[in-house]
Amino acid sequence: MRLPIVFALIFICADFSHSQQPDVNTRAGIPNRPVHTFSIVARDPVSGDLGVAVQSHWFSVGSVVPWAEAGVGAIATQSFVDPSYGKLGLELMRNGKTAPETLQALLGADEGREVRQVAMIDTHGNVNAWTGKNDIQAAGQIVGKNFSVQANLMLNDKVWPAMAQAFEKTKGDLANRMLAALDAAQAAGGDIRGRQSAAIIVVTGKPTGQAWKDRIFDLRVDDSPEPLKELRRLVVLQRAYNHMNAGDLAVEKKDNEGALREYGAAEKLVPNSAEMIYWHAVALVNMGRVDESLPLFRKVFATEPNWIMLTPRLAKVALLPDDPKLIARIVAMAK
Repeated sequence: MRLPIVFALIFICADFSHSQQPDVNTRAGIPNRPVHTFSIVARDPVSGDLGVAVQSHWFSVGSVVPWAEAGVGAIATQSFVDPSYGKLGLELMRNGKTAPETLQALLGADEGREVRQVAMIDTHGNVNAWTGKNDIQAAGQIVGKNFSVQANLMLNDKVWPAMAQAFEKTKGDLANRMLAALDAAQAAGGDIRGRQSAAIIVVTGKPTGQAWKDRIFDLRVDDSPEPLKELRRLVVLQRAYNHMNAGDLAVEKKDNEGALREYGAAEKLVPNSAEMIYWHAVALVNMGRVDESLPLFRKVFATEPNWIMLTPRLAKVALLPDDPKLIARIVAMAK
């Protein structure tokens, strides 16, 4: 039953290659995986960032429901989920179709559309969603300006309105606003079966050509009694590492003050991370600010002796000055 969707795409997108098509033999028949869930797709009109976030009582929801590509769009495909809506949807939007056009094309070729729930947003903020009439209740959606929220198999019909309200009222970047929507959904009743996994993807509005730089957040909680709490913890950790990466880049550019500012921001988010404190200390040494680095080394060495063993090795690869007296002074912080 998946075959017509592939044939339709041959005419919709002329340069869609055979190697990118789903295996219709292994995908034949509906329904597919029953991933009942609540999700949001959204765009930040200021930064252009695109994102999708989701929670479900289903193992590893992040492996099938959320899809996003920088400068293209974001997609949530759920209910009796067909992951090809993600792959093919991004393909069509990449080739110039709007999100509403893409969604209608895929639905029109899908004989199982009445058990699907899908939402799409493109890089220009065009957005649309679909809730099939045979999705398990409570099920519904709200399409707003630069976002869509959708849910199925919910405890009640208050879930997706709560998501929309939270997203519209919450301040901050796109990740923060989408997490607020997920929290509001859970507070309103959430999935009637409970909770198990969650995920969030945020990509930049303008691609750099280097996909690893374009993904601001790409995080999954596959199995947890509190997936949203764990997802928030991971988002904070990712924010901290984003600052660390920016600090490293500043070091490369000889911007010492910028580097210290970024490292400091990272440590404020995750104050007990030995990893972040250690490399902050290393950066200080390389800036000639050894006295400032020593208390940081002392704090790290107290957490794990292996950091002490690592330090002389850095001098051998020019990540610290190859000065035995200096290295001895640093290592002495372990005493």
